[in-house]
Amino acid sequence: MRFVVAAAFTAVLFALGSSEALAADYVPGPTIVASPPTSPLLDPCPFQPEIAGGEENFKDTEVEPLVAVNPLNPDNVIGVFQEDRWAGGGAHGLLAAVSFNGGSSYANDWPEFSACSDNPETAHFEHLPRATDPWVSFDAAGRAYQVGLPIIDGSLAGESAVTTSTSDDGGLTWTDPVDVTRQDDPAGAIFLDKESITADPYHAGRAWATWIQGNLPGENISFSKLQHAFSYRGTPMISFTTDAGATWSAPRAMTNANIYAQGNQIVVLPDGTLLDTQAILFKGAGVQPNSNATYMAVMRSTDGGRHWSAPAKIAPLGTVPESADGQPLRVGDYLPDIAVDAASGNVYMTWADGLGTKTNKIVLTRSTDGGQHWSAPVVVSHDDDAQSFNDAVTVGNDGELAVLYYDDARNDDAVPGIPTDVYLRHSPDGGKTWSDPQPLASFDFANAPIARGYFVGDYQGLTPIGDNDLLAFFGVAGDTPNSSNVLSIRLKR
Repeated sequence: MRFVVAAAFTAVLFALGSSEALAADYVPGPTIVASPPTSPLLDPCPFQPEIAGGEENFKDTEVEPLVAVNPLNPDNVIGVFQEDRWAGGGAHGLLAAVSFNGGSSYANDWPEFSACSDNPETAHFEHLPRATDPWVSFDAAGRAYQVGLPIIDGSLAGESAVTTSTSDDGGLTWTDPVDVTRQDDPAGAIFLDKESITADPYHAGRAWATWIQGNLPGENISFSKLQHAFSYRGTPMISFTTDAGATWSAPRAMTNANIYAQGNQIVVLPDGTLLDTQAILFKGAGVQPNSNATYMAVMRSTDGGRHWSAPAKIAPLGTVPESADGQPLRVGDYLPDIAVDAASGNVYMTWADGLGTKTNKIVLTRSTDGGQHWSAPVVVSHDDDAQSFNDAVTVGNDGELAVLYYDDARNDDAVPGIPTDVYLRHSPDGGKTWSDPQPLASFDFANAPIARGYFVGDYQGLTPIGDNDLLAFFGVAGDTPNSSNVLSIRLKR
C-alpha cells in the first residue's frame, strides 16, 4: 500500500462560516486539505517527459475532485482527483483520498490508471502515460468503484480506454484495473471522453459506466464550435457490471440520435429506474443548423440499462463563455449534475446558464415523476452580475436539498487577480425556498494552472455524510501561480 498523509496547508485564505441568516445554516468544520503536499507519483515520470512537445506539466497540482461516502460506514470517505495536471489535458495519474474519520484527515492511494502512476511492485502496467476524468461511487454493500480515462495526451487522439478499479476495504487497496472499453484510432476520428461511474445504492455488485464516443478530440472543442459542427457526434455509451466490477458488459450506444451528448451521469431511483443526464451541445442533420441545437436532456431505462428512451429535452441551454485577465476560465458550466432524494424519489438537476445575459447563473430543475416531466429552471446562485460555475447538487440524508457553486463576484479589472468564492445554498422544501448564500472558501483563480484556461476542474463534490451533515470536496488555486489543491469541509447541523 502507498500512503501520503495530507499535511496542513496554509497558503490559501478562506472565508469560513455561515452567512448572516438562517439559524438552520450548516456550520463548517475545519478546512482539510485532502490532496498531498507533494505528488507521490513517479518523479520524473520515465514514460513521458515533463515538457512534452512544448507542453508543461504542473507538478504537485490537484484538480477535478469528486467524493463519495460509504453507506455502511459514514466515517469512510473516498475522494478522487487528478494529480500533476498537464497544460494540454490529463494528468500523471488519478489519486484517491481516503478517510476513516469522517473527513477529518486523509491518506492517499491510487489505482494504476496510467504509466506515470505505476506501482512497480505489482504485475499490472498501463502503458498510456496520462489519465483524466476521475469518478468514484459506492454500492449498497460498501464496495467502492472508481473509473478513469487513460490517454496519450489531451488531444484524445490515438489510443485511450475507459478503465475501472474497485476496493472492498474502503479505499485502502484497489484491484488491478479492468477495461470497460479500449480503442486506438491514430487519425483521431474516434475518441472517448467524460466517463462517469454509478454504483447501485440499493444492490450489491451492480454498477454502470457511461461515456461519450465521438469523432474529434473532445478537449479541443469549444462550446461555440460545437454548435456549428453538425456532422460530428458524441454518442453516449453504456456498460454495466453485475459481478462487482470483475467483468463488464459489451459497450452499447444508448441512442442513435445525431447529437453530441456531453457530461453523461447516471442516477438510480428508488424503484430501480435509471436516469442519464446529458448536455446536448448540438443537434443537426449534417447540413442545416437546428434552432434547438443546445439543450439539457435526460434518458430513462427501466431494465437495468439495457435499453434507453430517446433523449428528452428538459430545458434550452444558454451557457456563455467565461474569461478573466485575458484567459478563459476552464470551468464546469454546461456540464449537468444530478441528485436523487432516496425518500421521495424526487430528482434534481443543476447547471450554469446565461439565460440570455452575459453572466452564467446556477439553475435548478426538479422532477417528481421519475424524470418524465421537469419544472422550469430556477436560479439558485445569488449574484446576477457574477459568473457562477462549478455547481454540485445533493440531497442530505435528512432530505435537505443543497447546491455548491463558485462565484466570480469581484471580476473587476481594477482588482488584481480573480478573487473567487465558493458558496453553499440549501433548501428544506425541495427548492421552493433557499437559505442565504453561505461562503465556504475564497481564492485567487489567477493562480490556478493554465490548462487551456485557468483550471481547477470541470466538476466538484458534494455528498451527504451521517444523519444530517454534508461533505464539500472541491478544488482551489493556491497562493502561487500554477498551483491548485483539493479541500474538504464537513458541514454540520
